[in-house]
Amino acid sequence: MDSQNRPAKVKLSGAVMTHPRRLEEARLLAAADPHGRIEVVVDPEPEGRPTALRVAPLSWECVAPDATHHLVLQDDVELADGFFAYVEQVAAAAGDEAVAFYAGWETRNGGVARLAALTGAPWAYALQEHVPCYALLLPADVARGYARFQAEDEPGWPYDVVVQRYLNARGVPVRFCTPSLVQHMDMPSLAGNAYHGFRQATLFADRAGEPSTHDSIRFDVVPFYQYGLARCAVRTGSGWEYVETERYLRRTGLLDACLAALASAVPHDLPERVRRAVWVTGFAIGAVTADSPEADPQVAAAAMATLGPGGLCEDYGVDDLLALSHPVRDLALAALDEGRKTRRPDGPPAGSAPGARTVVTGAAEGFGRQLAGLLGDLDHRAAYLADPSAAPAPHPASALVHLGRPADGPDALRDALRAAEAAGAERLLYAGSAAVYRGADARTLAEDDLTGPPGDPVALAWWQEEERCRAWGERTGIPVQVLRLADPVGPHAARGTASVDWVHLSWTRQPLTLDPRGVHQVLDYRDMAAAIDAVLAAEPTAPVLNVASATFAEEELAALVAGVSRRTPWETGTADRTQRWRMTTDLIETELGWTGTESVTDGMRDLAQWYACDVHGGDDLP
Repeated sequence: MDSQNRPAKVKLSGAVMTHPRRLEEARLLAAADPHGRIEVVVDPEPEGRPTALRVAPLSWECVAPDATHHLVLQDDVELADGFFAYVEQVAAAAGDEAVAFYAGWETRNGGVARLAALTGAPWAYALQEHVPCYALLLPADVARGYARFQAEDEPGWPYDVVVQRYLNARGVPVRFCTPSLVQHMDMPSLAGNAYHGFRQATLFADRAGEPSTHDSIRFDVVPFYQYGLARCAVRTGSGWEYVETERYLRRTGLLDACLAALASAVPHDLPERVRRAVWVTGFAIGAVTADSPEADPQVAAAAMATLGPGGLCEDYGVDDLLALSHPVRDLALAALDEGRKTRRPDGPPAGSAPGARTVVTGAAEGFGRQLAGLLGDLDHRAAYLADPSAAPAPHPASALVHLGRPADGPDALRDALRAAEAAGAERLLYAGSAAVYRGADARTLAEDDLTGPPGDPVALAWWQEEERCRAWGERTGIPVQVLRLADPVGPHAARGTASVDWVHLSWTRQPLTLDPRGVHQVLDYRDMAAAIDAVLAAEPTAPVLNVASATFAEEELAALVAGVSRRTPWETGTADRTQRWRMTTDLIETELGWTGTESVTDGMRDLAQWYACDVHGGDDLP
């Protein structure tokens, strides 16, 4: 719109990015524009490994000199009738925003599209996720800047992630239309993405209509079903949190009603894990949309029919996937109805009572806040204190949990200990690291096997932090316990562990070097919260406890990472610091009855998805 709120004059240019194998399909797409504004841009090195990254810069660079907007299509799409006229209307109304005309059923943004359809919203802002690039419209000046960004960006990221990184760096929000006006065709993936399964739009219209408004909305809670897991995106004061849908329903006081309704629902011939995940997703969608007018039954049925294919497309072939779509749709519609009519209970949600009794400090803020939230789910009144040195004295606390990180320097631990005293904490949990055992000769290590300062410099730094906590406890009389944690697996886990570093290498197409002698222990982020909960629920007797969810040989861990991120080659090598020992967790298991219960595969997938989608900035965009 111009300064007088009139539609801006649009001059469109565009491109279809293609490979010689699909040249004919690309030409047909370009010819669909009645004004002949779409160029066909062919991979300049077709003999190389197929990748959109090679042809993308050329596709975004070919902006007409007088263009206001530039559209890039991929060659494996079907366009709705009237598509190009619709693009011009949207370009005139969307200002400086990016516009996507597709939202896949297997994505987080598929969940946004489902909410938009059920609430009658023709436009919604995308969640932080790889940008849907099958048909993407950018303002001309933004389009012209893409090639340089890609050339200077860290190599190896997938094309749609590079676009996400670029638009976030430019501060450009992404909106998309519902229904989608582009459909992904079932063609073999040239870029090696076939293992992601059959992928199509959440909803597709074969004719472009007239939207009632060009205003775009943002949903604060988005339930979605992806990789067989029911998840929710929840907007918080510090950004977005991605949690299991059952955890979200528990926080809002709706989980018991949801599961009771599931128990009495009409049986469906679906695997139990699928049945439960579909039900809680549909129920949560109903709860989120309960204040909106009820959707047209045909729209609701169409929206819920793609829920199952989106959540299961990596696990089932096309025929089985489509066969499941009807029973999943019927179950999801029943759950949607239950969620819409179930009222939230009065009173504060779980873990939200004022006056935090468990204070979390240390580590990166995202990880610390996540842990405080997980402890809240376990009925702690928990809060994260980002900067103990600058904050006023916290509410009286029964415990302070400090997430150690020697690299932060001695002041970080000093400030946490001061905060513990200021809050009148009754005990301190120092969450340290299994790295304190680095350099050990034994193959299995119990807590009391470390009797003095280790020789390895990394291990020594962790040992010294433990010793400072013990000395503080002796001075103050406050009980101190040390948890030696295996490498955390989950969102916000820090670089420097094999899990996180290998996820990074996988997403950026870099090979792994594996030592067959390697041993890796990991700790699911939810198991970490449960272990802390178990320790705080008991008397502070054991001074040190080892905590781990699972143990993997080197190639086993590499295979797990590849399975939840992107397959990458590996080679055999040796490294002097390869871990060849494992901690025993017998003490915490026998004394406190704790053992890891969460799926490490799901936790690793959560880590991989966070790293693929949420480390690229943009949380402050609309």
